[in-house]
Amino acid sequence: MDYTNLLNDSTGKKSKVGIIGATRGYGYTLLAQIPKVRLMELRVICSRHPEECLEVLKEIGYDEGRIVFCENREQIEGAGEDDILIVSDYRLVMECGITALVECTGNTAVSSDAALLALGKGINVYMVSKETDSVCGPVFNQAAVENNAVYALVNGDQPRNLLDLYSWAKLLGLEVVAAGKSSEYDFVWDRETGEFTYTDGSGASESLPELLKHWKYERRETLEERRKMLEKYTGVISADLCEMNLVSNITGLVPAAPFLNYPIAKISELADIFIPEEEGGILKKTGVVDVFYNLRGTDEASFCGGEFIVVRCENEKMWDILRGKGHVMSKNGKYACIYYPYHYMGLETPVSILLGDFMEIGTHPECRQVTVMAGAAEKDLPKGTVLSVHGHHHAIEGLVPQLIERGTVENLAPFYLLNGMVLLRDVKQGDPVTLADVDLSQAEAYKLYTKGLEI
Repeated sequence: MDYTNLLNDSTGKKSKVGIIGATRGYGYTLLAQIPKVRLMELRVICSRHPEECLEVLKEIGYDEGRIVFCENREQIEGAGEDDILIVSDYRLVMECGITALVECTGNTAVSSDAALLALGKGINVYMVSKETDSVCGPVFNQAAVENNAVYALVNGDQPRNLLDLYSWAKLLGLEVVAAGKSSEYDFVWDRETGEFTYTDGSGASESLPELLKHWKYERRETLEERRKMLEKYTGVISADLCEMNLVSNITGLVPAAPFLNYPIAKISELADIFIPEEEGGILKKTGVVDVFYNLRGTDEASFCGGEFIVVRCENEKMWDILRGKGHVMSKNGKYACIYYPYHYMGLETPVSILLGDFMEIGTHPECRQVTVMAGAAEKDLPKGTVLSVHGHHHAIEGLVPQLIERGTVENLAPFYLLNGMVLLRDVKQGDPVTLADVDLSQAEAYKLYTKGLEI
């Protein structure tokens, strides 16, 4: 998209941003970028630890003289229009005169309530908490339409970036066979030393000179051999499946497999891998979402958890010309891979906010609960087990996440509504947690989920 019209905007209008869950990770990267964006101002940030907000703002370089702590609506009303407010109650954020709410707590209960409160007031909502969108996305998009507001996923996180790439392809009339992303960390191999490293920050590495035999992709057997060698570094990652859940619900693309495929692949191989089995690929059906582990050499650039689509090549001569330009294509010439090798977190997010606030771009009224992210028991789980979301990838101990087409398994309990739930009965290894296994009746987000199922 050409952003020149936004760059040249001379109306004097500005996005006034409020952020919930502001001090760490995604929120930090957004706070650091906002001062660079001419059409945007930070109005309020909210955290359970307001003192951390002050330290972060000072660290980034915000004017400490403009920062005001507010504990109630009266103090907010008494603050200056140019002040930057800090609150600890997320419900106060909507009282601060904002045009844009960015929600990045990852807390489904808080973010669902905050989103509906904001949309009800006509405030645009930009959702970073993908866990919440996975269960409430259809309702939020409908609420935005009903209240003449915008509800949008954000650039800088993989779902929105992939949706942008997918919509670009559909606009051009391309058939998307598969869409997906690389998992968060790379598999890096040094051809000179034979040393393999997994870049998850754990320092995991080992000598694997035998990987040379399977470095060049030949056929599916190459993937099988790589998997045998690197199995201990692989897994089904909750964040990956959640992100593909969001994309599925908007595009209608379905999971390639319940646990996704996760081939260990180089970028140059993607157009040979994410294609139908009968043509040498791994897909049992087309029109799917999937994830891969990026395998690369030490001197090769990372995919950076970026996004890709594989499209069908329908005009042989045209695609032969494009192959000559160096584009990633399958050996049989029938498929091409198009990709964004990045997601820049909060650095990119102002783009989504400005597109929403200035151009009303972002809402997807077509969003439906196409797929459900569920959890299968990794081992026998006894009655009384307390389920808890934890860690960087927002996993639940004892459960392996699954992405299931809605209706193929009855009464699945959505994965991110299970946080804090107690099992009402034993769940056998391999079985999914169902609505009969937990009591979600008092969870407001569950009520929104069931409402979404009716849309």
